[in-house]
Amino acid sequence: MAKTVKRTGAAPEILGAVQEVQTTDPAEPRIGRIPILDLSPQLNDDLWPAKAFVGEAVPFAATAFREGHDLIGVMLLLTAPDGTESQHPMSLNSPGTDRWETLVTLGTQGRWTYRVRAYADDWATWLHNASLKIPAEVDVELMFLIGSELLIRESAVKTRPLNERRTFTAAAKSLVDPAKSVAARFDVLSSPKLAAAAAVRPMAGLESVSESRTVLVERTRAGVGSWYEFFPRSEGAVKRADGSWQSGTFRTAADRLPAVAAMGFNVLYLPPIHPIGLAFRKGPNNTLNAGPNDPGSPWAIGSADGGHDAIHPDLGTVADFQFFLAVARENGLEVALDLALQASPDHPWVTEHPEWFTTLPDGSIAYAENPPKKYQDIYPVNFDNDPLGIRAEVLRIVRYWIGVGVNIFRVDNPHTKPLDFWEWLIFEINAEFPDVFFLAEAFTRPALLQGLGKVGFQQSYTYFTWRNTKQELAEFFDGLAHETADFLRPNLFVNTPDILSEYLQFGGPAAFKIRAALAATAAPTWGVYTGFDLFECVARPGAEENIDNEKYQYRPRDFAGAEAAGASLAPYLTLLNRIRAEHPALGQLRNLDLHESEDEGILVYSKFLDAPFTGSGHSDALIIVANVDPHSVRQTVVHLDVARFGLPYGSVFEVEDLITGAIWTWSADNFVRLDAFTEPVHILHVKGPAQ
Repeated sequence: MAKTVKRTGAAPEILGAVQEVQTTDPAEPRIGRIPILDLSPQLNDDLWPAKAFVGEAVPFAATAFREGHDLIGVMLLLTAPDGTESQHPMSLNSPGTDRWETLVTLGTQGRWTYRVRAYADDWATWLHNASLKIPAEVDVELMFLIGSELLIRESAVKTRPLNERRTFTAAAKSLVDPAKSVAARFDVLSSPKLAAAAAVRPMAGLESVSESRTVLVERTRAGVGSWYEFFPRSEGAVKRADGSWQSGTFRTAADRLPAVAAMGFNVLYLPPIHPIGLAFRKGPNNTLNAGPNDPGSPWAIGSADGGHDAIHPDLGTVADFQFFLAVARENGLEVALDLALQASPDHPWVTEHPEWFTTLPDGSIAYAENPPKKYQDIYPVNFDNDPLGIRAEVLRIVRYWIGVGVNIFRVDNPHTKPLDFWEWLIFEINAEFPDVFFLAEAFTRPALLQGLGKVGFQQSYTYFTWRNTKQELAEFFDGLAHETADFLRPNLFVNTPDILSEYLQFGGPAAFKIRAALAATAAPTWGVYTGFDLFECVARPGAEENIDNEKYQYRPRDFAGAEAAGASLAPYLTLLNRIRAEHPALGQLRNLDLHESEDEGILVYSKFLDAPFTGSGHSDALIIVANVDPHSVRQTVVHLDVARFGLPYGSVFEVEDLITGAIWTWSADNFVRLDAFTEPVHILHVKGPAQ
């Protein structure tokens, strides 16, 4: 309760003769008797839950300590979505840090909550002191008496099992039994029964419990997947004799699905499948004058044939699309649909809801721009005009496609729409359809990219395509694994219809191998836009995208011919996806650890998953050594912290290169030679101690 006190100023001419100061009564301490700080996982502002997925090994951590030298114990208290509670002992990360950790797999979808309990570990403290004093013959009888009284106290705890209480009672008597020697009484401390009871139910004195935090656990595919993107209109497209095109359909595109699945991909992403506007339609290579046979950009959504809830007539009907979805499911593929909240000038929204757009002073509607780029064929939605009406329409559209059979949405340019809209939409959809998830095409500023993840997007594109040097990649991967993993799940696409990086343009086949291997091993989710598997690398002049870009024209491809001619990356992509499927360590994000090399072009990192989390009963360790310079042959020495993948210091062990099958004997320091023109990347499986 506030009260007023009077303070007499020492310098009345400055402070005044009497100054009234408002103070408050002392508040209750915010800190617990045993401090618990910096819980993880959690978001810094604690406005949204941390993220995890079914099967993810989640590192829980907290900083806990107490004054003086008495020992403490720390326990993770987990509550599952069904209310089931469990306890998990936490251990010190390293002495002196006061950072306690444990790794737990959260096995069901839903909202989990956790707290951290820290307690004075009376038994561990006494045991530590006794093991020092009794052999030194210091306070011997006193130490035995203190230990006996502690055991008597615990034997009276009614919640302990009877067998534990009897063990404590017998040990208490032995510690102070005058008929036994000091050595005999000291041996009581090594009793396995006593140690087991104290470990399962510690003898706690003082304790504190943290506030509760939430972890939202989503389905596995929201965290782990291999994506492949193609335009269905190109699959089966035929050029007629007069130069016009017959579009591919969902029926012809379905013929490509077994080959996509055979490469090991499990998510197929489709650009927009809706009717395309005629007004300001773009021609080949983004020209402003489309010919009568030019199909236009699929992102210019809407025509007289309908809008976001319609299918382009050239592709087929809803029944044809459902046939396509069924073939995908038969091949182990989920289909992700593009959600692009924008409109062609011909979209029904323009006449039915002109208030959803921005009208300029001259009466025209503002089209989309990303200066100097202009998208005259697209009107952006103004989310501040009739926000309730826009929300209702988008919710209707997403529900409609879920009803058709789509559970994954890749969202186009989400950073050009308000974050509060996305927070609302994703919450509404997931409350009704928890298996649905959204990928953000978030090539934007870091705060905005991360904000999209925080408000609910289950996955996000990242800056991966522009991180190419050893230093850039090391910093980038480390940040993804250890700084933003609580809320940002990266989907490492190697290319997109909009992005053909200079690295791919000028790096040759080696660049394609390097980027694929990095993406497939650094994160649990990665993706490829078709054409990458054919080494397509010629850019449109002045742009960072393919010439004769598929966004504006049909691009049928001869995949089988390229593979027969040895001009396809498909076998390598297939091998990478097989390695991913066989090694659960690659299905985790937070377990990436960087190692050192003596060459500025050789990047080294490992992925390790301990035996309790692999499902096989065996630990899984991989070392990735990549020559990130596609124009070179490099040799150097790499230096490994072998403890990061479960081996004791000084170990000598066998590794198998999962790319070539070669087997070598390695230790902490190893010579490597990587020829970018043959095999630029080692993916090494740690097989165990050398024979």
